[in-house]
Amino acid sequence: MKRALFALTFVAFSAVAAAGCNALAAADKPKLPDKPLPSEVAFVQQVTTDLNARFATPADAEKAGYFRYNNEDKTGAISYANDQWNSAADPAHPQPSQLWYDVKGHLLGADFSVPLTDQNKSAPPKLWGLDPGRWFKFSHAHVHYVLQGNTNAAYGHAVKGDDYVKAGGDLNNAIADPFVKMGKVKSTSEVTHVLPFPAQWDVEVWVTPNPLGAFAETNPLVKPSKNAGMGEM
Repeated sequence: MKRALFALTFVAFSAVAAAGCNALAAADKPKLPDKPLPSEVAFVQQVTTDLNARFATPADAEKAGYFRYNNEDKTGAISYANDQWNSAADPAHPQPSQLWYDVKGHLLGADFSVPLTDQNKSAPPKLWGLDPGRWFKFSHAHVHYVLQGNTNAAYGHAVKGDDYVKAGGDLNNAIADPFVKMGKVKSTSEVTHVLPFPAQWDVEVWVTPNPLGAFAETNPLVKPSKNAGMGEM
């Protein structure tokens, strides 16, 4: 979910203010309405029906290879990812790169993404009838990791991709060893998941009813818990 990821990216790159601004840049267009445009309605309806049928609960997501990697953000969403970042691999059946659930396990929405390449870095994707202005650009890779345990302290950890590589890591074959070298953990046994987050284009969609619109930043029908946002980086 880009809200949580941007919070992390902003902190990680706060030493360079421009990077904080550019890590999540919208396409250069006027702000679009939060409710779908006519050309976008079919996509929103398709993914709403599809994802609610396949991933109604976190258990469904986990069976399909997704895992939780962050804490509840300020909007009430907890994100799951599966390390598959090309949602357009099958253009007719867009696959979510992230799924979001509330603290009670209700499916809220999803991210769809396309890796950033030299060929597409200057222009957002043209997919599924979405206006190109819906897409946000993550310009910098980073690596998330999940620790042992089921408390909030286990989630919300990440390092810059460049730092991970300098510590001997490979973004295409991410393992836990570099975190030991960086002093983030004492042993690789503390790490249960490593999630390299590549530079990419990303779009978010609420698949639970949202009176503000499927592309809104928040959802007044989702009630965050009292701990929402406390574990964000």
